[in-house]
Amino acid sequence: MDGKNVAGIGITNRDVFDYLRGPRGSKVVVDIKRKNNLQLLTYEITRDKIPQYSINASYMVSSEVGYIKVTRFAATTYDEFRKSITELQAKGMKKLILDLQGNPGGYMGAAIYMADELLGGRDLIVSQEGKVSQYSQKAYASKPGLFEQGSVIVLINEGSASASEILAGAIQDNDRGLIVGRRSFGKGLVQMPIDLSDGAELRLTIARYFTPSGRSIQKPYDSDYEAYERDWLTRYEHGEFFSADSIKFNDSLKFETKKGRTVYGGGGIMPDYFVPMDTSMNSAYVNKLFSTDSSREFILDYANKNKGNFTKVSMDEYYQNFKVSDAMLQELVAYGKKNQVEFDAKDFSRSKEYLRILIKAHLGRQLYDDNAFYKVINDINEVYQQAINLFDEADKIASAKTL
Repeated sequence: MDGKNVAGIGITNRDVFDYLRGPRGSKVVVDIKRKNNLQLLTYEITRDKIPQYSINASYMVSSEVGYIKVTRFAATTYDEFRKSITELQAKGMKKLILDLQGNPGGYMGAAIYMADELLGGRDLIVSQEGKVSQYSQKAYASKPGLFEQGSVIVLINEGSASASEILAGAIQDNDRGLIVGRRSFGKGLVQMPIDLSDGAELRLTIARYFTPSGRSIQKPYDSDYEAYERDWLTRYEHGEFFSADSIKFNDSLKFETKKGRTVYGGGGIMPDYFVPMDTSMNSAYVNKLFSTDSSREFILDYANKNKGNFTKVSMDEYYQNFKVSDAMLQELVAYGKKNQVEFDAKDFSRSKEYLRILIKAHLGRQLYDDNAFYKVINDINEVYQQAINLFDEADKIASAKTL
């Protein structure tokens, strides 16, 4: 790096950051040794502010349905959301799929502001309740939103947490739209950071988040910390990810939405429409190809060798017409063997079509952008596939009269 050796000398990640960082506009030369390549690859990098986006995809599913994927709630998320809504409306969007699957949360303010763009009047968005009154507050919709009338479907799963649950709970409890997927994570504590003299930080829990109907988002916890930490695994082993019937609610956890629909507390947001996890196409062999460098190396090499073939191919044409060939799959298998991933004929046969879509999605990301990735990968996203057929149900909830 700029003539200094940084490999094999015990250099830390912090040291690497210090070498790479510098004044905006200055340059740094980096020589990289890539696996299976004898020559060093030289790159000249111009230093600049690195943009970090939290909305990874925003595109039209059909002439009326728009799709927005939010991967986290950051300082820029609300502005990104407004921009996406405006652009999709210009393309004719009248119905919205808001994908919060796997979103771990982040800035609560971003979730509140986004909810305000979807909710009307003075709808309650979230309550924060602490033992001390100074930590208790409520957030309401307060201004005309960009998308208060169109149909809304929110996608969640067991990886949706915190700010994701605040937004999904606000939509559900105000009967604004349909929540589709699986029960969310259940993280609803408000923590205040306190700096300690030794440089450490203490995070003191000062309040809980509650949905508009009064449900606590936080999943239960007591003195059995290990059971709390194992909750996700316990839910998986209990079968909750695969069958809604495995989820039992106590009547004491029953709450009502704004229009009188029954919803349940107990931690996390339970969707209006449950979609079981589909693992039928996955296999251990595919997981090994993607957990090693095999798939990444193959996709990068293929993209570099064939990029010229796609210069006149639009993203939509790629999505509609490109197919990962058997020859490409065999080439991937060869990359796997180079990385000590032993070929498994049974797993390969079982997951062949699944593997085609995974490769096509990741290749699309290299050739185009994240829109291409999600457009392709959503073809095997069971929650998304159910959701696109449920707008009639979303409309019924939104248009129903108060019970």
